[in-house]
Amino acid sequence: MPKRTDISSILIIGAGPIIIGQACEFDYSGTQACRALRNEGYRIILVNSNPATIMTDPSIADATYIEPVTAEYVEKVIEKERPDAILPTMGGQTALNIALELDAKNVLAKYQVELIGADKDAIAKAEDRQLFRKAMDKIGLESPASHLVNSISDANKALDKIGLPAIIRPSFTLGGTGGGIAYNRQEFEQIVTGGIDASPVGEVLVEESVLGWKEYEMEVVRDRHDNAIIICSIENIDPMGVHTGDSITVAPAQTLTDKEFQIMRDASIAVLREIGVETGGSNVQFAVNPENGRMVVIEMNPRVSRSSALASKATGFPIAKVAALLAVGYTLDELSNEITGATPASFEPTLDYVVTKIPRFAFEKFPGSDDALTTSMKSVGEAMAIGRSFNESFLKALCSLETGLDGLTTPKIHNLGQGDDRNTLLASLAVPTPERILAVGEALRYGLSVQEIHQVSKIDPWFLRQFEQIIDAERILQENGLPADHQTLQKFKSMGFSDARIASLVNQTEEEVRRHRHAFDVRPSFRRIDTCAAEFPARTPYMYSAYEPLGHWEDSCEAAVTDLKKIIILGGGPNRIGQGIEFDYCCCHAAMALSADGYETIMINCNPETVSTDYDTSDRLYFEPLTIENVLEIIDREQAQGTVLGVIVQFGGQTPLKLAEGLEKAGVTILGTSPDMIDLAEDRERFKDLLERIGLQQPKNGIARSRSEALAIADQLNYPLVIRPSYVLGGRAMEIVRDEEHLHRYIDEAVVVSGSSPILLDSYLDHAIEVDVDAISDGETVHVAGIMEHIEEAGIHSGDSACSLPPFSLSQDVIDELKQQTIDLAIALEVKGLMNIQFAIKEINGKQEIFILEVNPRASRTVPFVAKAIGRPLPAIASQVMAGQKLDSLYQPPGKLKHVAVKEAVLPFARFPQTDVILGPEMRSTGEVMGIGPSFEEAFLKSQQGAGNMLPHEGSVFLSVRDEDKQDLLETAQLLHQAGFRLIATGGTRLFLTSHGIPVDHVNKVLEGRPHIVDHIKNGDVQLVINTTDGAQALADSFSIRRSTVLMKVPYFTTIRSALIASRAIVAQKDQGVEVCPLQQYV
Repeated sequence: MPKRTDISSILIIGAGPIIIGQACEFDYSGTQACRALRNEGYRIILVNSNPATIMTDPSIADATYIEPVTAEYVEKVIEKERPDAILPTMGGQTALNIALELDAKNVLAKYQVELIGADKDAIAKAEDRQLFRKAMDKIGLESPASHLVNSISDANKALDKIGLPAIIRPSFTLGGTGGGIAYNRQEFEQIVTGGIDASPVGEVLVEESVLGWKEYEMEVVRDRHDNAIIICSIENIDPMGVHTGDSITVAPAQTLTDKEFQIMRDASIAVLREIGVETGGSNVQFAVNPENGRMVVIEMNPRVSRSSALASKATGFPIAKVAALLAVGYTLDELSNEITGATPASFEPTLDYVVTKIPRFAFEKFPGSDDALTTSMKSVGEAMAIGRSFNESFLKALCSLETGLDGLTTPKIHNLGQGDDRNTLLASLAVPTPERILAVGEALRYGLSVQEIHQVSKIDPWFLRQFEQIIDAERILQENGLPADHQTLQKFKSMGFSDARIASLVNQTEEEVRRHRHAFDVRPSFRRIDTCAAEFPARTPYMYSAYEPLGHWEDSCEAAVTDLKKIIILGGGPNRIGQGIEFDYCCCHAAMALSADGYETIMINCNPETVSTDYDTSDRLYFEPLTIENVLEIIDREQAQGTVLGVIVQFGGQTPLKLAEGLEKAGVTILGTSPDMIDLAEDRERFKDLLERIGLQQPKNGIARSRSEALAIADQLNYPLVIRPSYVLGGRAMEIVRDEEHLHRYIDEAVVVSGSSPILLDSYLDHAIEVDVDAISDGETVHVAGIMEHIEEAGIHSGDSACSLPPFSLSQDVIDELKQQTIDLAIALEVKGLMNIQFAIKEINGKQEIFILEVNPRASRTVPFVAKAIGRPLPAIASQVMAGQKLDSLYQPPGKLKHVAVKEAVLPFARFPQTDVILGPEMRSTGEVMGIGPSFEEAFLKSQQGAGNMLPHEGSVFLSVRDEDKQDLLETAQLLHQAGFRLIATGGTRLFLTSHGIPVDHVNKVLEGRPHIVDHIKNGDVQLVINTTDGAQALADSFSIRRSTVLMKVPYFTTIRSALIASRAIVAQKDQGVEVCPLQQYV
């Protein structure tokens, strides 16, 4: 049937900030949906708070509201825009929950807005654990025995029936938030309590244990005529008990017989029919008992999900785009398959290759956190690889992670080599962790059998036998050395062995292995993703590399390179803390701008969540690891015809920058700022010399290459100090060191992280204001695009600090000087493209002194935020500059802004309960939000609400600050008191405030007896916490206060400056309220 004509405007709810469990896969799906529906003539209204997304670009939707993704704000947008329909299936769990909340509050009925894609009954049936179980019973599908509870007493009754271990699954949460596995009653009560708190409806499912069972997923698409197709089957290598987002997964499923697959396929479609998902994509999860084949349905997501993004990239079938079109009335047979151009979308994709996804973790950012993997998701990103066999795709995926792996390498296992190696290895296999897959390889090297490893890990023997083949092949390489014939070498490459891994096994360099391989003409062929196992030719150049075990690479190569002018863009690889979606945003804009200018753009990336790995973002896509081996092979192939003008490395974060030197050495042209200048800015010693030459100042500092040098410099500079290693992203191994003991403890780790590069020790500028500046240059002309004043003081990583554009407290003289210093640095570094500088401004003897903390002559994570705030496509312009155009012909300065934009970081501390929430120079945030409004206070308030810090209108505020902050606390306390808040404080802070005439009630410290402050927070008696502290003992004493604020979702501020700004925003909110406005009207 044709598309619906009774609706003309559609509201799409985005997923908000990147958080663990809900990442940039929803930018990919939301962008696809917006474009598809807009192309059909619908007016698209978007609500999303995440400025780093492509979907929030003003060109993607007709009205783009960068507002907090809450029911309150979405209602304001509905009231203003009066959409005919809402599509809630593109924004993850966040969007579904808001749709249900709007329905429950009668907002949808009031404004006559229809839910499309999934109606409220289908959402409730899929998300409500009890309703879902009843639905499965009705259609004869088994689900694990379970009981829905909303109190500890009910949970204990359920446990008596189910027994331990038990799985706890909160309702309506994402990424398994609040859930877990309980092995004893104490753990059980603890997880249930946390789960009830995490669930927006206050309920959890207590479920029988299916730990160790095999886990499968089916991606299903259905239309309103009941046509249903399976896009992809996915198998988890890790058994049940590990969240699927944290598990290594493989598509298509490898260990299902055809009969088992058909049973699961029929069951998946039956689930969609019963739940009532009339149109769109859904994900159904199954568990299978390997002992007897018993199959149970675990859950289903009535929306596009993390797995559907993976399935889309694995197959080339654009699930989100198709789901959006089905939601407005099309049927599958009416839509064409864009990859082949010859088949309808109703043809089920067929894969003649294997895809492996491996998650990426960031436990090193959260000291003290437990790295055991459970049903609550902890990974921050993922890499995907494609090969002709499981082994090839698996080993390519390991290389794609960028964690230093070049294959199935030897892990660090505690106590290994201390005597009882067999039991040490078995113990490391019993608990799922990010390192377990490497421990499997080590156990096989040691001689443990497949059956022994299966017994403790529950990993299917089929996968273990594949790993055994890899270890056997490693042994042959170690014993025999580098193969001296084409066929043997090709065989090892077809198993997925990287040149770097072969080099380490045969004791040669990677370059020597590459030369040897080329001498024998062992090259990869490039295959196309075609959705149909080569039954029809693929029009779309979406490619992966493979080494065929037999025959010559030219016989099977499908690259079909063109004779055009080409520019290659290197992506950022898997998301991680410090390098996320912001860099993908830059890569996408570069590809689109250069394509529009007539260049053939070639994207290389391995992240399945991103828009850059969509097959229609660039002209040609290579889904490959970002290693020197893979990138050089692609360049060689593309240079066979046409002209490769160069490679852009400054948009993908640190990942492509690490390759720049090797590419240049191989004769590849690097477009934009030269690798030497990028190195100069990263190398602390060379950079220090440059600043001295152009007369700009850094904090007093010294450079050390050893412990003794570091101690000598520390004596000269005095504590506290900031240690800054070279060549790191996200502040890795940067820390404020307050005494010699701390320096002794820390210097080794910092030196290790930096390799042979020097360490810079800076004087710590306390009470300084930090400023980020983004600029763009063509080597001659420099434009300052944005000056952002940080809300937190200098010393907190810029990625974790809130910031305001324009600045809210800097004088015009300081702003002018910042601009001049930025121009001087851009010219000195010969910047062509983007540049970011971090300054600190400190008052010394009555004068505002400017210090340079860091310069990055590349795209920074603030670029998307600045681009949205000033209305200029910065990465697009930068890419055109790199291609040779002059900046003045491309960039029009925005003039004085009539609005204020505030960026706030979103932190994952709720996932890591053992970690302190105090911020420092090492980045920990996973994402960001943007607040925009006519005043600084309104923009700040929106940024807090968007980040989940719901600033209160009334109630009690707890105050406890270090002595040096007490004077500065007065204005904050006075404002909150006058706004009607009750103030409570511990002894010293209370005494100080009351002596200045501010009424404050006393509350006990944790060590002073109960009820103490943590009791009050847990009882819901505290609505806001302001807590600053210093020194190891004071930090330890107040840790429980900060942790309980996270547990209870109480807004908290750990710097005096941010607390003051928050109090001003609270007062402004009470006085004026807030309004919503589309980005298009601001810029």
